[in-house]
Amino acid sequence: MRTHVDRTEIMMLRTRALTKRYGWNDSLVRAVDEVDLDVPAGQSLAIMGPSGCGKSTLLHLLGGLQRPTGGELWVAGQRIDRMSERALAKLRRHHIGLIFQSFHLMDELTAVENVEMAALLAGTAPRAARRRALDLLDRVGLADRAGHLPSALSGGQRQRVAIARALSNAPQIVLADEPTGNLDSAATREVLRLFEELRTAGQTLVVVTHDARIAAVADRIISMRDGAFADDSMLAGAR
Repeated sequence: MRTHVDRTEIMMLRTRALTKRYGWNDSLVRAVDEVDLDVPAGQSLAIMGPSGCGKSTLLHLLGGLQRPTGGELWVAGQRIDRMSERALAKLRRHHIGLIFQSFHLMDELTAVENVEMAALLAGTAPRAARRRALDLLDRVGLADRAGHLPSALSGGQRQRVAIARALSNAPQIVLADEPTGNLDSAATREVLRLFEELRTAGQTLVVVTHDARIAAVADRIISMRDGAFADDSMLAGAR
């Protein structure tokens, strides 16, 4: 039986009145509208809602990929909304793993080279980075595809490589943006299994998704509408 997270422990993600606006006057769009969020260490969170509701923008703000218009944002105990670009890049390299719908693999690199790249950028020694990359590929069931280019892999296999890459720098937080949006049912099941493994292992995970199957493996589901939270629910059996 899972137990609930002790909310007094460190928050991996925390926002206060986090805001992202585009345009001005009559064309003003409140993509993220004064959002307050706390995500404790080890919690898996799914963010759902209709297209254009702000969920991907929120994820990109959490990952330091976009700058907020207003509010405050902490990641792994560090306030990042005022960080320099250099400091943000360093934080991402060491604390955050990113998974995208379109994979973002480097076409000219093999699977193992794609996976080890994040660890190398984080300062891991080449030999150790290669060992970790091979171990992660084995963990996602692709040990026999380590030397293949992305063009020789199926969509599900490429997404599993992307997940392995997101874990190669041993991040405290994994952020995933519509990770099954381009996958068929079989590939989606593969990703579901991996996310359930991450959840069981206590990884802090935030997933933006339209897919109820992905949301169902999370501890918590937040529904967004018009840039704000419409509902926030802990699932039965959550930590």
